[in-house]
Amino acid sequence: MKPISVLFVCLGNICRSPLAEALFNHKTRQRGWKDYFIADSCGTSGYHIGDPPDRRTLANARKNGIEINHRGRQLSQQDLDRFDYILAMDEDNYADVALLASGKNLKDKLYLMRHFDAQAHGTSVPDPYYGGEEGFQQVFEILDRSIEGFLDYLATRHSLANQHLKR
Repeated sequence: MKPISVLFVCLGNICRSPLAEALFNHKTRQRGWKDYFIADSCGTSGYHIGDPPDRRTLANARKNGIEINHRGRQLSQQDLDRFDYILAMDEDNYADVALLASGKNLKDKLYLMRHFDAQAHGTSVPDPYYGGEEGFQQVFEILDRSIEGFLDYLATRHSLANQHLKR
């Protein structure tokens, strides 16, 4: 089976999307599915190309048992063809991905991250950049729930339910 590729997208690729990528990789390892997936993250802007994630994102991830190993990069046209799933953190980034697609059919490929959050109050994962530590923890909890929901969706859609599962 060819690995299923997943791309997480936010604005600058230093807060939400690298955390989502690392959390996704952590959860696929926990489920015994690491060989079934590849994940990456990027930003719709070029503000932080080559930069490490925000220090507050790294601290929050470590506090929650997650390690992040990523450098910022910008979404490219090739990403639209390369990835099986693209998960945008908010409506603005969703629209930017769709705009870059300019006519390509992204049906069953492009989603809002919170589409998979059973407790969603709105459609966006809030950007914690201008806030305090509590905002980073809130984002972690939203992504934790959303990625669990996304993995359950993938398990059903790709018949992974009978695979080695260590939840």
